[in-house]
Amino acid sequence: MRPRHPIVIFLAMLLVTAFSVSCQKPFHEETERYILVAANINLSYWQEARAGFMDAAHGLRVKADFRGPTFYSPEEELQVFKEAVAQHPSGILVAPGRPELFTAAINEAIAAGIPVATMDTDAPDSKRILYIGTDNRQAGIESGRQIASLMNGKGRLVVITVPGQLNLEERLRGAQEVFAKYPDLKIARTLDDQGDPRTANDLISGLFTKKETIEGFLCLEASGGPGAAETLHRLNLGGQIPIVAMDRDPETLDFIQQKVISTTITQKPYTMAFYGLRFLDDLHHNVVHEFKDWRTAPASPLPTRVDTGTNVINAGNLEDFRAAAANRPNPL
Repeated sequence: MRPRHPIVIFLAMLLVTAFSVSCQKPFHEETERYILVAANINLSYWQEARAGFMDAAHGLRVKADFRGPTFYSPEEELQVFKEAVAQHPSGILVAPGRPELFTAAINEAIAAGIPVATMDTDAPDSKRILYIGTDNRQAGIESGRQIASLMNGKGRLVVITVPGQLNLEERLRGAQEVFAKYPDLKIARTLDDQGDPRTANDLISGLFTKKETIEGFLCLEASGGPGAAETLHRLNLGGQIPIVAMDRDPETLDFIQQKVISTTITQKPYTMAFYGLRFLDDLHHNVVHEFKDWRTAPASPLPTRVDTGTNVINAGNLEDFRAAAANRPNPL
């Protein structure tokens, strides 16, 4: 009997291997779905987060949804979160507008076996699995350093924020640590723009109508920068009063180019959402084998906090950031 040719044997083995692999159960089920719940899905910040979330889902071959109100409303966002929990997805990534509103709902989701992680803003008193996002105190410290330098360490400062939102309160705390070193720099006003640049515009316009002395603006959330800049531009004060903004909305970058906004501290929402989904997927599949099952484990095997960091954008490096963003692949 003639021996079989080695190539014939190799091809036969290859076919057997391919057949056995094709018969294996896929790692991800077709029913797996992950949901990102945001506070205001119309903001470009959250559109960037959506891109990261969807890209991660595409890479893992799982389904993904992006949900939330089209305006800043923690109460509406909580309702969206509860509706997501009722569908019992494989995991939920949420940015709780007001953490105290979300604590009980997050705990109920965890009790039901649904992995929940927070991004951008935390709910530290809940049983959420992890927080991924900016170290907001450090972001506030950087913001404070920037505006203190631009104001030469003295003058009347207006802070634009959304009081009661944990991540913004942490940024304010970080900025105040810096201001403590400058006794001649005072926070004259703290404005609540409710996450809306039009509201910021109206509030700041009111200050100028009252002829209040303003020598600097510190914006701790994304809408305040464009709102302040639009007011100064309209009053022909662009470039005369420094503005430190937050995040890199297109309007913010345009105002930096026009030298109306001095600097912005940018976060990484794409990165937060991308890795947030991957962490949730790892947990859903018990990929990290510190315990048999995360649901019955005494502690989560994942990191408790993941700091995604910040960047500083000003007129000196604006074009570099724009060019890098323009050349990145389109979101999937």
